[in-house]
Amino acid sequence: MDYLWTPWRYQYLAAGSRTDGCVFCIAGQDAANDRQHLVIYRAAYNFVILNRFPYTSGHLMIVPYQHASALGDLPEETTVEVMTLARAVERHLKALYRPDGLNMGINLGASAGAGIAGHLHLHALPRWTGDANFMTVIGETRVLPETLDTTWERLSAAFRG
Repeated sequence: MDYLWTPWRYQYLAAGSRTDGCVFCIAGQDAANDRQHLVIYRAAYNFVILNRFPYTSGHLMIVPYQHASALGDLPEETTVEVMTLARAVERHLKALYRPDGLNMGINLGASAGAGIAGHLHLHALPRWTGDANFMTVIGETRVLPETLDTTWERLSAAFRG
Protein backbone atom coordinates (compact mmCIF):
# COMPACT_ATOMS: atom_id res chain seq x y z
CA MET A 1 0.00 0.00 0.00
CA ASP A 2 1.23 3.50 -0.86
CA TYR A 3 0.92 6.43 1.52
CA LEU A 4 0.63 10.11 0.75
CA TRP A 5 1.59 12.17 3.78
CA THR A 6 -0.92 15.01 4.31
CA PRO A 7 -0.36 16.42 7.79
CA TRP A 8 -2.68 19.40 7.23
CA ARG A 9 -5.65 16.98 7.14
CA TYR A 10 -5.01 15.96 10.76
CA GLN A 11 -6.65 19.18 11.97
CA TYR A 12 -9.87 18.12 10.22
CA LEU A 13 -9.77 14.58 11.58
CA ALA A 14 -8.89 15.64 15.11
CA ALA A 15 -11.67 18.22 15.24
CA GLY A 16 -14.41 15.60 14.93
CA SER A 17 -17.93 16.97 15.06
CA ARG A 18 -17.75 20.27 16.89
CA THR A 19 -20.74 21.66 18.74
CA ASP A 20 -19.27 24.92 20.03
CA GLY A 21 -21.01 27.13 17.47
CA CYS A 22 -21.25 27.76 13.76
CA VAL A 23 -17.78 28.19 12.23
CA PHE A 24 -19.17 30.73 9.76
CA CYS A 25 -20.84 32.81 12.47
CA ILE A 26 -17.65 32.74 14.53
CA ALA A 27 -15.53 33.86 11.54
CA GLY A 28 -18.10 36.47 10.54
CA GLN A 29 -18.11 38.07 14.00
CA ASP A 30 -14.33 38.05 14.58
CA ALA A 31 -12.87 40.52 12.08
CA ALA A 32 -9.78 41.00 14.25
CA ASN A 33 -8.69 37.46 13.38
CA ASP A 34 -9.46 37.27 9.66
CA ARG A 35 -6.22 35.51 8.78
CA GLN A 36 -6.76 32.85 11.45
CA HIS A 37 -10.32 32.27 10.20
CA LEU A 38 -9.14 32.45 6.54
CA VAL A 39 -11.47 35.37 5.75
CA ILE A 40 -10.09 37.11 2.68
CA TYR A 41 -12.67 39.85 2.17
CA ARG A 42 -15.55 41.49 4.05
CA ALA A 43 -18.45 43.21 2.33
CA ALA A 44 -21.57 44.76 3.86
CA TYR A 45 -23.72 41.60 4.09
CA ASN A 46 -21.34 38.74 3.23
CA PHE A 47 -17.72 37.73 3.54
CA VAL A 48 -15.39 35.62 1.42
CA ILE A 49 -13.52 32.84 3.19
CA LEU A 50 -11.19 30.05 2.12
CA ASN A 51 -12.36 26.49 2.51
CA ARG A 52 -10.16 25.08 5.27
CA PHE A 53 -10.27 21.64 3.58
CA PRO A 54 -10.20 22.59 -0.11
CA TYR A 55 -10.77 20.39 -3.14
CA THR A 56 -8.44 22.63 -5.18
CA SER A 57 -6.16 25.58 -4.51
CA GLY A 58 -8.31 28.70 -4.52
CA HIS A 59 -11.42 26.91 -3.17
CA LEU A 60 -13.35 29.60 -1.37
CA MET A 61 -16.85 30.40 -0.19
CA ILE A 62 -19.11 33.44 -0.06
CA VAL A 63 -20.93 33.44 3.27
CA PRO A 64 -23.71 35.73 4.55
CA TYR A 65 -23.13 37.18 8.01
CA GLN A 66 -26.73 36.18 8.78
CA HIS A 67 -27.11 32.59 9.91
CA ALA A 68 -29.68 31.16 7.47
CA SER A 69 -30.10 27.78 5.82
CA ALA A 70 -32.18 28.83 2.79
CA LEU A 71 -32.01 31.60 0.20
CA GLY A 72 -35.58 32.58 1.05
CA ASP A 73 -34.48 33.39 4.61
CA LEU A 74 -32.04 36.08 3.47
CA PRO A 75 -32.87 39.74 2.75
CA GLU A 76 -32.76 40.85 -0.88
CA GLU A 77 -29.61 42.98 -0.39
CA THR A 78 -27.73 39.96 0.95
CA THR A 79 -28.61 37.73 -1.99
CA VAL A 80 -27.78 40.48 -4.48
CA GLU A 81 -24.40 40.99 -2.82
CA VAL A 82 -23.71 37.21 -2.98
CA MET A 83 -23.94 37.42 -6.78
CA THR A 84 -21.90 40.63 -6.93
CA LEU A 85 -19.19 38.91 -4.89
CA ALA A 86 -19.45 35.80 -7.08
CA ARG A 87 -18.53 37.96 -10.09
CA ALA A 88 -15.53 39.39 -8.22
CA VAL A 89 -14.49 35.89 -7.11
CA GLU A 90 -14.72 34.67 -10.71
CA ARG A 91 -12.54 37.55 -11.91
CA HIS A 92 -9.89 37.04 -9.20
CA LEU A 93 -9.73 33.25 -9.52
CA LYS A 94 -9.36 33.49 -13.30
CA ALA A 95 -6.61 36.09 -13.00
CA LEU A 96 -4.64 34.33 -10.25
CA TYR A 97 -5.09 30.63 -11.08
CA ARG A 98 -5.89 30.63 -14.82
CA PRO A 99 -8.31 27.70 -14.51
CA ASP A 100 -10.00 26.03 -17.47
CA GLY A 101 -13.33 26.49 -15.67
CA LEU A 102 -14.97 27.17 -12.32
CA ASN A 103 -17.48 25.31 -10.18
CA MET A 104 -19.81 27.64 -8.30
CA GLY A 105 -22.68 26.35 -6.25
CA ILE A 106 -24.79 26.22 -3.13
CA ASN A 107 -25.67 22.94 -1.41
CA LEU A 108 -28.89 23.42 0.55
CA GLY A 109 -29.22 20.81 3.28
CA ALA A 110 -27.03 17.93 4.44
CA SER A 111 -28.54 15.48 1.93
CA ALA A 112 -27.53 17.89 -0.86
CA GLY A 113 -23.92 17.80 0.32
CA ALA A 114 -23.76 20.80 2.63
CA GLY A 115 -21.05 20.18 5.23
CA ILE A 116 -22.40 23.07 7.29
CA ALA A 117 -26.08 22.77 6.48
CA GLY A 118 -27.36 25.40 8.90
CA HIS A 119 -25.45 28.31 7.34
CA LEU A 120 -25.89 28.83 3.61
CA HIS A 121 -22.71 29.47 1.61
CA LEU A 122 -21.70 29.57 -2.05
CA HIS A 123 -18.64 27.52 -3.05
CA ALA A 124 -16.26 28.64 -5.82
CA LEU A 125 -13.57 26.24 -7.07
CA PRO A 126 -11.11 26.71 -9.90
CA ARG A 127 -11.01 23.62 -12.16
CA TRP A 128 -8.50 22.41 -14.71
CA THR A 129 -8.87 19.87 -17.48
CA GLY A 130 -7.64 16.57 -16.07
CA ASP A 131 -7.73 17.62 -12.40
CA ALA A 132 -9.93 14.62 -11.61
CA ASN A 133 -7.06 12.17 -12.15
CA PHE A 134 -6.25 8.85 -10.49
CA MET A 135 -5.26 10.56 -7.20
CA THR A 136 -8.76 11.97 -6.82
CA VAL A 137 -10.83 9.24 -8.43
CA ILE A 138 -9.08 6.07 -7.26
CA GLY A 139 -6.84 7.25 -4.44
CA GLU A 140 -9.53 9.54 -2.99
CA THR A 141 -6.76 12.06 -2.32
CA ARG A 142 -6.39 15.69 -3.37
CA VAL A 143 -2.99 17.15 -4.23
CA LEU A 144 -2.68 20.88 -3.57
CA PRO A 145 0.31 22.80 -4.92
CA GLU A 146 0.16 25.64 -2.36
CA THR A 147 -0.55 26.07 1.33
CA LEU A 148 -3.68 27.79 2.65
CA ASP A 149 -1.44 30.60 3.90
CA THR A 150 -0.19 31.22 0.35
CA THR A 151 -3.73 31.05 -1.04
CA TRP A 152 -4.91 33.52 1.62
CA GLU A 153 -2.08 35.93 0.74
CA ARG A 154 -2.79 35.79 -2.99
CA LEU A 155 -6.56 36.16 -2.82
CA SER A 156 -6.71 38.76 -0.05
CA ALA A 157 -4.22 40.88 -2.01
CA ALA A 158 -6.40 40.55 -5.11
CA PHE A 159 -9.46 41.77 -3.21
CA ARG A 160 -7.49 44.66 -1.66
CA GLY A 161 -6.08 45.68 -5.05
